[in-house]
Amino acid sequence: MELKTSAAGPRLKIGISACLLGQEVRFDGGHKRDQFLTEVLGPHVEWVPICPEVEMGLGTPRETLRLVRVDGNQGLRMMTTRTGVDHTDGMNRWANRRLEALAREAPDLCGYVLKKDSPSCGMERVKTFGARGAPERNGRGLFATALIARFPALPVEEEGRLADPRCRENFIERVFAYCRLKDLFKPGWTHGQLVQFHTAHKMSLLAHSTENCEALGRLVANGQQTPKRELRAAYERLFMTTLAMPSTRRRHVNVLMHMLGHLKTKLDAASKRELLDSIGDYRKGTAPLIVPLTLMRHHARVYGIEYLMGQSYMEPHPRELMLRNHV
Repeated sequence: MELKTSAAGPRLKIGISACLLGQEVRFDGGHKRDQFLTEVLGPHVEWVPICPEVEMGLGTPRETLRLVRVDGNQGLRMMTTRTGVDHTDGMNRWANRRLEALAREAPDLCGYVLKKDSPSCGMERVKTFGARGAPERNGRGLFATALIARFPALPVEEEGRLADPRCRENFIERVFAYCRLKDLFKPGWTHGQLVQFHTAHKMSLLAHSTENCEALGRLVANGQQTPKRELRAAYERLFMTTLAMPSTRRRHVNVLMHMLGHLKTKLDAASKRELLDSIGDYRKGTAPLIVPLTLMRHHARVYGIEYLMGQSYMEPHPRELMLRNHV
């Protein structure tokens, strides 16, 4: 199967808080343009910008908003900071309409990047205010809440966390994998295509969870006895849940050693030692993952190991992003 990881052809669609692209929609008329999103990731994707507060009609500039706790943490209200105007119901109504429109206008949406700390867009640890005491960082923006509920499998992240190289790679790996998953499940998909897809993603899944990879394998193996709608829903849910689990250096080493097993009868002693040394350097944290992977790709190509060459793990996202170059 063809694995989409390059910028060739139609670009992936990703939703984004409009201020992160440099649009002047902030409460103060400013923006929060993000260099990585605009200049590094931007050439590989088609952004779908949304500013919930402006689109629901609050205008720019505007009074600041905050999340206020009512009845403990059970009822969060989005209210203006100075005048106390409650925009909760208006935001929720607008969000539901906008997300339904988004599902129609961009059915191929593959991810979403939210603005951190925003009472509308913040994904986690947004400040909430009670009647007394200091604010607590335990909230989620109203639009972010509606987005995640409406698209539970969609990769969603906020720009603050993308500063962490591991969070960044995890999010972008999920975006490209979700794109491939949506391509798989187009009308008319077959069980055989699902088998091919799962086989191509086995190493990627193992890098996140051995147990979940095995569970997905059982789903596929029993797939012909399962109604297609149920099979698709179960596989999509567990596949995306698995990729959202952080991969670790130990899991990557296990995957690399597993892949080495497919080459052990092909490599001469010197080549095997070179590959083992590169895996060891990665294990010790003195070399990035790209080093043993580059050697692995080289040997898989030279010896024509189709199983390895077909693994999404080899190149899960555009190499120009250099997401596996960090130590």
